[in-house]
Amino acid sequence: MAGVPALPAAATAYRYVLATSVVAGLGVAWYAAYLTVGAGSGAIAYIFVPVGAALCAASVLHMLREVAFDRLARKFWRAVLVAFALVTVGYTWFAIDMLTHAAEVGVRTMPVPAAAMVAIGFGIALWALARVPIGTTDGVEWWRIALDRTIAFLGCATVLWYLGLAPMVTAAEPWSPQAMVLVGLAFVLTLAAVTKVAYLAGGPVDGTAIRLVALAGGFTAAADAMLAVHLGNAGGIPAQAVAMPLTPVIATLGVLSQWRAPRQRPYPKRREDVYHGSVLLPYLAVAAVDIPLIAIAVGDTLNWPGRAVVIAAVVVTTLVTVRQYLAFQDNARLLRETHAQEAMLQHEATHDSLTGLANRTLFHERLAAALAAREAVAVLLIDLDDFKTVNDLLGHNVGDSLLKAVAAMLQGEAGVGDLPVRVGGDEFAVLITQGGDTDPDDLAGRILVALDQPLSEHRLLVQASIGVAAARPGATLDGVLRDADVAMYAAKQRGKACVVRYVEGMEEPMWAHMQLGGELRRALDNHEFRVIYQPIVRLADHRVVGVEALVRWHHPTRGIVSPAEFIPAAERTGLIVPLGRFVLRETCRQAAQWLRDYGPDALQQAGPNVSGQQLHDPDFVADVAAALADSGLASERLVLEVTESAALRGQQISRTLYELDGMGVQLALDDFGTGESSLSLLRAFPAAIVKLDRSFVEGIEIEDGDPAAADARRAVARAVIQLVRSLALEAVAEGVENIEQAAVLRELGYTLGQGYHLAQPMTADEVARLLAVQAISAAER
Repeated sequence: MAGVPALPAAATAYRYVLATSVVAGLGVAWYAAYLTVGAGSGAIAYIFVPVGAALCAASVLHMLREVAFDRLARKFWRAVLVAFALVTVGYTWFAIDMLTHAAEVGVRTMPVPAAAMVAIGFGIALWALARVPIGTTDGVEWWRIALDRTIAFLGCATVLWYLGLAPMVTAAEPWSPQAMVLVGLAFVLTLAAVTKVAYLAGGPVDGTAIRLVALAGGFTAAADAMLAVHLGNAGGIPAQAVAMPLTPVIATLGVLSQWRAPRQRPYPKRREDVYHGSVLLPYLAVAAVDIPLIAIAVGDTLNWPGRAVVIAAVVVTTLVTVRQYLAFQDNARLLRETHAQEAMLQHEATHDSLTGLANRTLFHERLAAALAAREAVAVLLIDLDDFKTVNDLLGHNVGDSLLKAVAAMLQGEAGVGDLPVRVGGDEFAVLITQGGDTDPDDLAGRILVALDQPLSEHRLLVQASIGVAAARPGATLDGVLRDADVAMYAAKQRGKACVVRYVEGMEEPMWAHMQLGGELRRALDNHEFRVIYQPIVRLADHRVVGVEALVRWHHPTRGIVSPAEFIPAAERTGLIVPLGRFVLRETCRQAAQWLRDYGPDALQQAGPNVSGQQLHDPDFVADVAAALADSGLASERLVLEVTESAALRGQQISRTLYELDGMGVQLALDDFGTGESSLSLLRAFPAAIVKLDRSFVEGIEIEDGDPAAADARRAVARAVIQLVRSLALEAVAEGVENIEQAAVLRELGYTLGQGYHLAQPMTADEVARLLAVQAISAAER
């Protein structure tokens, strides 16, 4: 709500407090002079109350003009303004009456019309107080609160009656009915305010303001009652000059409190919050009733049996009150524990237990809410590159530590109002909504920069692929997430540490890849894959000593599909495992058939390629054993070709490779020389064969074009063959494309080669014809 600035508002309200304080001070000063030097008539005492009351009314009127209140608060303070105005008129009438009848001061009572105006003012204040809502309550709750307030009201009223009103009624000099009614109404107003504010946990009207305004009336009643009991009619002058002028001071302090308070406080949402400030009130009321009982018990109005009964009643009510209070405290403790547990369960349901970030559930809730509110929304989807390698090589504890470090980095980089999320595994997200000022592309760039620094206590470097998607008009939750996923997938396709923002149509290649995955499943079921073989040839005489098994897809409508197209899709979908199993079994079957047809010397080895996913498959060793047993191929004739990147992917793969080596299966390290740990890998990898990568063979024969590059390749090839011989391994040079390359490789010491110059990939029948020719040649010799 709009309002006046804090300092001017406070200054204005303070001026009214100061003014009423000055009036009260003047009243005290006059009374002191009246007692000491006889300063004027006692009727002057009746001037101070209406002046102070007028200032109270003015302060409320000023506040209503300056502050834009809630509708309920405005109605309450308008009623208070009317009450103050009526009190001002009533006491002004009383003052005029006393000034015109100065001789009757001390014996003249308040005129009935004046008393009626003050009484109506008190009644309006009570009505305004009753209409202040305490919040939303159901029927049972309303009755419970009403019962508690009744107990508190009656308990406190008993004390006020015994100590205040009863002495006035039974005083030697009885008070006028007008005074009795006004004092009684003031007491009722005070009690009603106390029991009301105890349950006022929120809302538009300030609780402190209500307390102070009600206290003003209660103070008036208490002062009048006390002076009446002790001074009788003579108490009228000090009451009017000293005690009652303090009432406007207290009332204007209440106005000040409302003027400075927030215009609207929320009502409590939970039942126990309504009771927070009221739990002690019924107990205090029961204890208050014991005060007059104790006074009666120690007085002279009862005989000793009566006193014993009263004392016993006091003890019983006290013990019951203590017992109920202890029960309440225990219930309150259980309630706090329940709320704490509920909060913990709610947090666990919406947050990731490892990183503490929001989880997928909260992510979807916030995104759906933002879209429903038609806010501007952007999503960053972040996938860590090669995180599985960290888990495989260093263990899951190190991987978890890295995930927590990435989460902390995201929390640090995300802006206020952004929601960092762990979607699952090594995938994170950041939800950017309209409430923040974060630029999605800038945040993505800062995340990549932060990932350039080592993370976690293990000082690890990790990269990420980030997809950025902004919600388009009318976007759905699934649509935004799909766009972000498409962008992230595109980022992965472009290489590591890359950011891609979604643009319309970007998903089409992805749908093609997904469609390709579905067709792969169908192709496996329909036996559309064929195995072809590229011979491995002895460089000296071009004799075929082995074959590398390759897979081709004979699509019914597209023809031959390149492995470069379907192998990545097979790895992404996990279909590489059943596809690799098919190639393995077919290779073993075909190699065993060739050996039966052309003799044991026809072929030394047959080798399919094996992916990292196959080596991770817990059934892979059993699949190899079954393929060998079913085909009858000797284990030493099977060569499994493994790339360096697959061999480096953790303890599970290492165990699998050593199990295969223990079975007698030969292992070939494919694409040797392209990895970062090629040399050290030879010491940890049970390889029998090393295949020199084609990148070191290409251009190895060139002398005039780029002799430096040729020399470098020869140096690498020479170092590899020397290393291989020192380890008693076998070497195969890949990618031999011409006779010159074959000659250079022979000079360097290579005996086996593979490439289009030596033999292109061919069908099993074509390999059979080569083996048949070799068998005839061997027989003729």
